[in-house]
Amino acid sequence: MNRSGISILTALALIVASCGGGTPSGGGTTTSKEPIKIGGIFDLTGATSDVGVPYSDGIKGYVAFTNANGGVNGRQITLVSDDFSYQIPRAEELYNRLTTQENVVAILGWGTGDTIALTPKITKEKLPFMSASYSEDLVSDVTKTPYNFMIGVTYSDQARVLLKYIKDNWKGSAPPKVSMSFSDSAFGKSPVADAKAFMQQNGIMSTPDVVVALNSLDMSPQLLAVKGSSPDFIIMNHTAAPTAVEAKSAKAAGLDNTGLATISWGFGENTIAIAGSAAEGMLATVVAAPFAENVPGQQEIRDYLTKTGKDPAKTAVNYVQGWVTAKVLLEGIRRVKGEVTGENIKAALETLKDYDTGGITDKITFSDKSHKGVLGARIFQVKSGKWVQVAGLTAASTR
Repeated sequence: MNRSGISILTALALIVASCGGGTPSGGGTTTSKEPIKIGGIFDLTGATSDVGVPYSDGIKGYVAFTNANGGVNGRQITLVSDDFSYQIPRAEELYNRLTTQENVVAILGWGTGDTIALTPKITKEKLPFMSASYSEDLVSDVTKTPYNFMIGVTYSDQARVLLKYIKDNWKGSAPPKVSMSFSDSAFGKSPVADAKAFMQQNGIMSTPDVVVALNSLDMSPQLLAVKGSSPDFIIMNHTAAPTAVEAKSAKAAGLDNTGLATISWGFGENTIAIAGSAAEGMLATVVAAPFAENVPGQQEIRDYLTKTGKDPAKTAVNYVQGWVTAKVLLEGIRRVKGEVTGENIKAALETLKDYDTGGITDKITFSDKSHKGVLGARIFQVKSGKWVQVAGLTAASTR
């Protein structure tokens, strides 16, 4: 090759490098040092903002923590997020902005209805999406939802775990009777059919449903309507505030002998703070250990909160959920081989096997066959005004 040919190749190489190209480096990503942009769709003012705000704070906290410690493979993470106020049209508008204007490579989303609505675009545009919705249909068939990933135990699995616990600990001579309580929303209804199928298969009687408004302030009329059926338990699928409202309403309706149980978003410090003594005895499936458990994986969260002037003891468990979800997404990005694209992040996430969160959650595994990352949930119960673990990690299904 002559000298002029070498000069031309050298110039071309410099141009490619300046545009962010290059060969994979030690961490698996390209030599680009440009920030990696991810999106966030959060409920900060809508019907589920009681848990949505601390969850989003946990995500923001982990991104800040990561950037302060060198980023991901030497690249900073830019989180572009906004409030969709739990309104599906606003979620769609925000998604379009994140993908067409901000060019994010992955999104941390929120609710069930909005995630279901966005999934056709997520699939078509090959954009990894980690929702805070644990609706089973989002991950039941990876061939239909190949870019949806889940960190929490599905709502259906959580209902099965609660029902199994109820059956195994039941002392009555007749089968236990259980009502499902939920809002007329995609989130609320998500586990109901699967829970009833489990009841039928396991000799548990299904009593009438309690259907309430998503942000109801009094559920006494609905609970009075089912009082005649004398349910032994009511399994609720709400966020913390309406779960507390239902506990107080159950007392007002005279359902003193009916046990209450809640799926994960109803669990938390605020449930007891709002419900007071009405929460006593309540059961809950828990997908992320609260700070009171003091598991090893929380230490980095505690240190970060303390450093930024916040008190871990006054921080909701939903903050931990957000932190861990962001951590798993960024672990996937860290493992990317080649350019950081949606397809490559998906492939990298599918290499996670028994990823250890230090006891915060069950170990997380993804593969090209399943994006149901977590199978096991713990069961807690309110005793003397505090949540106490009464059953360790229990799985209700397989991948």
